[in-house]
Formats: sequence, structure tokens, C-alpha cells
Amino acid sequence: MLPRGGREIFPRYRLVGYAGVTGASALGRLGTGPLNQRVTEIERTANPYAAGREILPVVEVIATVVQGSPGRDGKYRVRLSDAQIAKYHKAARKHRAVLLLNLQPGRSEFITEAKAFRKWLKEPDVGVALDPEWAMDRGQRPGGVFGHTTGAELDEVSGYLSGLVKQYNLPQKVMVYHQVARSVIRRESGLKQHAGVVAIKSVDGLGHPGPKKNTYRVVNKSTPKFVHAGFKLFFTEDRRHGGRLMTPPEVLRLKPQPEYVMYE
Repeated sequence: MLPRGGREIFPRYRLVGYAGVTGASALGRLGTGPLNQRVTEIERTANPYAAGREILPVVEVIATVVQGSPGRDGKYRVRLSDAQIAKYHKAARKHRAVLLLNLQPGRSEFITEAKAFRKWLKEPDVGVALDPEWAMDRGQRPGGVFGHTTGAELDEVSGYLSGLVKQYNLPQKVMVYHQVARSVIRRESGLKQHAGVVAIKSVDGLGHPGPKKNTYRVVNKSTPKFVHAGFKLFFTEDRRHGGRLMTPPEVLRLKPQPEYVMYE
């Protein structure tokens, strides 16, 4: 059963949440104060997005965090411990929210990172969010260039999640993939629909409303028909250089209308 009832995400719910890591304010809203306060705040932020749907809050914790140094295995990433993830899972459950494990793979692979969190993905209220901006090729360093992935690599994770849903008789599982620019997802048609998995593309354009809307329009030209629409808002980056946060009515007027809205 999903945290607020049922076994299917859409069209009953609209997903709205915060991303980040506690104690790291630069990585998103979840890092700006006590975890329970931030998760409580999600509900207030989310309510204006209902627009005829029920709200399903989302806690999107960066579970695989990209690093500027290679580390012992040369993968330029570090994973949160089970004890750390347990705190986010407890907070999500307290507020009947979905927990998404955001994966920034560095020079690792998305499927490798997803399998590392199998213990958590067997839970009915835990999904993944893939961040290909931080998926590096050999010789690339995080922060130097945009990373990228392919539809086939996304499909590998979706197929893995589908297997877990079937094996453990789970409700639908969320798989978000973030896209900040067209270049970060290549050959997107390689992503196929899998039973029990809801695929969502979150368009993560930065800055003023005009450029954000344009990025949303351009990036969605390649979106497969079965993939649901998502949109990200940045508390800090969107407000730079005289910018502002888009309002819920503005976001809901986007075409296609976002079914997932994430604040970072």
C-alpha cells in the first residue's frame, strides 16, 4: 500500500517534495534545518498544487552523493549509510510521504547504485531519482562538465525496480530522472515501460521563469508518451540575478502539467 492509500500513483496523486541532504544547505531544501521541520513544511508547500488531486509528499534524499575527489575506488561518489537513510525513511513514514533515493553516480553506474540500496527499495514507500548531470565518463570530473546517460541505462534501472515490485508484491514504484539540458539524456527512446514502475522526467532548468519554461518546452520534445511530467524549482538559483520562484499557478499552467514538483 502507498503511504496515503492505494497501489497506483497516477492519476490520484500529485507528488510534491523537497530534495537535499540534512546539514548540507547547498544541496537543497532538506539541508536547511531539522529534518522533521522540513518534512512538515512540505505539506504546506504542496497544498496549492492539489488542483483536483490528492497530494503525496516526497522526501528526495541524495543517497549517492557525487564527490570532487575520486575516493578509494575512483568512482567520485559516496553513499549514505543505512543508519542515515533510516532517519529519512522514518521521517517520511511519520508524514505518510514517499522516500526517493537520489543517485548521483559519478563514475559508477545507475544500476550499480540502485542495487546497492536494494534493502530500501524492497520497501513499499521507497523509489529512486536518477541524476545524469552527475554521471561521468572516464576522464571526466564532476563539476567540470555536464554528465549524461542513455535511455537504455535508465531502462536497466526501471526493469530492476519492476522485478522488485513483482517479487515482493509492492505498490507502484516511482523512478524519476532529472534533466537539466537536452544533452544529459541520449537516445531516450531506449527507456521502455515496465509493469509496476511509474517513470517521471523532472525538467531541472535554472533561473528566471522565461528560460525555465523554455527549457521545459525543449526538453519535453523527446519525452516518451508513457513518462509523466515533472518540474524542479530552486530556492537559491532561481532567485539569482533578480529572478524569482515561479508560483504554483504558474507551474500548473505548464504544458504538459507537471505531476511531480520538486523544490531544491
